[in-house]
Amino acid sequence: MGKILAEDHPGVRFESILEFAIQNALLVSAPPLPEGVCADPDGDKFLACAPASESDVVVSGDRHLLKVTGYQNIEILDPREFLEKHLF
Repeated sequence: MGKILAEDHPGVRFESILEFAIQNALLVSAPPLPEGVCADPDGDKFLACAPASESDVVVSGDRHLLKVTGYQNIEILDPREFLEKHLF
């Protein structure tokens, strides 16, 4: 996956997005899942963190994570879907 460059997305205020994330970040410690869920094991950590942080949505562009939406009632949305469903 390549870098996301501001000049490739005119009109997007990345500073606002980062500021929101920093102000609302929550650090959680989550035990690993008892068994692998994602085809890519690196994705399992996000599925473990969701219930530990009482989150019901994970935003990711990772195709492996997107395929396991619904696991433990956790909705996996790509960024565009999240914006359309929750912010507009």
